[in-house]
Amino acid sequence: MHTGDFIAASVLSELRELGPVAAVHGNMDEPALRAELPERTVVEAAALRIGVVHDAGPGERRHERLRAWFPDCGLVAYGHTHWPEIAQHEGLWIVNPGSPSERRRAPVHAMAVVRDGEPVLVELS
Repeated sequence: MHTGDFIAASVLSELRELGPVAAVHGNMDEPALRAELPERTVVEAAALRIGVVHDAGPGERRHERLRAWFPDCGLVAYGHTHWPEIAQHEGLWIVNPGSPSERRRAPVHAMAVVRDGEPVLVELS
């Protein structure tokens, strides 16, 4: 699953060569990607409903907003900020996986994986 900012369609194509990719478009994606990929989606994986969005909006009330956008999900993944986050809000896991390639102002390069229904942040060197 990818929370957006592929930048170029070729990146998505390369990832799809490795396996299925559920994804949303990011604000930096080229027009072809923005046309192909949704702004928001819901994915079923290992009996877990996962909401996916790139831009979750301002930090203030973000968790409440994500809960409202994805009321039937057990986990919501968002991107945009590049700042890794794993939190719970009213029983909903909220995850920003960070970025494995472009950390911007975040403290680390990171990604998230889900093990046994719980998200885990993986810091990359």
